[in-house]
Amino acid sequence: MNRGGRNHTMTTRSVTPSAWTVRGAADEPRSTNGALPAATVPTPPKARRRWGLFAAMVLVVALGGLGNVWLLASTTTAQEVVAARTTIERGSVITREDLMTVRVERDPSLHTVPGADLNGLVGQRAALDVAAGSLVTPESVTGTTVPPDGYSLVGIGVAQARMPGVTLVAGDEVRVVATPQLATGAGADATPVSVAAVVVGTQSGTDATGAGSQTIVTVQVPSADAASLAALAATGNVAVVLDSRAR
Repeated sequence: MNRGGRNHTMTTRSVTPSAWTVRGAADEPRSTNGALPAATVPTPPKARRRWGLFAAMVLVVALGGLGNVWLLASTTTAQEVVAARTTIERGSVITREDLMTVRVERDPSLHTVPGADLNGLVGQRAALDVAAGSLVTPESVTGTTVPPDGYSLVGIGVAQARMPGVTLVAGDEVRVVATPQLATGAGADATPVSVAAVVVGTQSGTDATGAGSQTIVTVQVPSADAASLAALAATGNVAVVLDSRAR
């Protein structure tokens, strides 16, 4: 520009943002589409495992289960008793495999062996036949051989009308009495023949004669009386008299 004969030169320069402004803009993170990124969500702290609380919960559950078991055991009337797992024949040696325990309701009329006494029966002999599943009674076992030396077992079929009114059990002392047909004459007043014996066991028989079912009573007698008692029983004319239940 020429003013007053002098040439003045005008110099222009572009104004650029300050360095701090440029660096600040450069350092500012941007997303790929040019927009500002979303705010960063802080990571929550990890939950601490409370092992003590967990152990306390397990203990409470266990105590509750034990309490239910105790309550059930204290309110039930069932008891554990010994029963035959398999059929045990009279005179055989009882083994652990022959026995088992079952739970039955308490009944004073039942003569049972407590389950805790099961091992005490092992090695003893069966005093009578015990069917599989039947309860074992104290009279079912003996520490001696049945029959012992010098004695014999004889089976007698007796009609119900010629039996005592109570059920015979092992150990009962009885007499087997001959009941001949009515007779007249000199022998009518003779004393009936009888043989003393001890009951070993009983079982229901069949009606083979049409006179009604019989009870088979197995008795133990001295070997000297066994033959005469067997002959007497074969006639079918016998009655059983209960003398004593003393053991």
